Amino acid sequence: MIIIIIIMYLNFSIDLLERNRTFYLPLLFIKNRKIYKYVGVNIIMVVVRKKVFGKHAYYYLEHAIRKGRKVEKKEKYIGKTLPRNIEEIKKEFLSEIYREKWYSLLDKIKENFSKEFKRMPEIAREKEMKIFSIRFTYDTQRIEGSRLTLRETSELLENGISPKAKPLHDVKEAEAHYKIFHEMLSYKKDLSLQIVLYWHKKLFEATKPEIAGRIREHQVTISGSKFIPPFPSEVYPLLREFFKWYDKNKKKLHPVELAALVHLKFVTIHPFTEGNGRISRLMMNFVLHKHGYPLLNIPYEKRAGYYNALERAQVKKMDEIFLQWFFRRYAKEYSIFLKQHKKVY
Repeated sequence: MIIIIIIMYLNFSIDLLERNRTFYLPLLFIKNRKIYKYVGVNIIMVVVRKKVFGKHAYYYLEHAIRKGRKVEKKEKYIGKTLPRNIEEIKKEFLSEIYREKWYSLLDKIKENFSKEFKRMPEIAREKEMKIFSIRFTYDTQRIEGSRLTLRETSELLENGISPKAKPLHDVKEAEAHYKIFHEMLSYKKDLSLQIVLYWHKKLFEATKPEIAGRIREHQVTISGSKFIPPFPSEVYPLLREFFKWYDKNKKKLHPVELAALVHLKFVTIHPFTEGNGRISRLMMNFVLHKHGYPLLNIPYEKRAGYYNALERAQVKKMDEIFLQWFFRRYAKEYSIFLKQHKKVY
């Protein structure tokens, strides 16, 4: 059997490719500024094409995939002259192509999830959501240092049994988060600073009333991270910018991409003294729920990859680092709904 090797004539930096290997699909090796990858019988290539019509020349990027005897092509017009930032344009073009590939998978997840959900009796739906909400509360709290076990969290939220010898603030915040999560599911309006401050206030009003629902006025650091959050004077302007971005893009971006970026951008602003991760994960699931996509839990056991993706995206100011992790995590979480799709993650 002959395995065809892909050649992509893109003058990317090796560092960039290493940072984005899962987004551009797994790379095997790089040689002489060319990228080689095994893809079975497919050949993928991006090149610059010059087309002449009369006395005028036009430049295009062309992406071609050979599937057996067929060749699928995608073009992008880039101007009458070759742009100086052609390499950046190539990177954006390739990102667009693979985003489209991810979108088809994500939409298949939604389609099959919706079919399955509609077939379930109402009591079964409620049970599944209850199981998710308990697990989500446990993991989102545990990631932030809660000492409650999953069993203790379940006993607390299902039966009202408080664990012995565990910090009271862990108990109170788990109860508060569980309640906020269910309120969030029935919230009909859209994201706003007002509702985010309300969620934060409810999360901490019984344990840390001095910070509950309040934007920080002091500098904070993140333990174990190289990322330094914005200065206090920058927080309000960044929040205004964030919600303007959200309103502008909420109908343009794919819902799963929007959810991931809402999480990343909000937690990067780090507007609160505490609770930034928990609130941003609530916002993430609000977006997914609003658009009919299954919700995402980030398990405590998977926190290392999650932390790494966040930190690298924040330090390098490259959203796609977190997006590639998020898409991959989401597809793996709901792989049961992708049985007819080729695995790309």
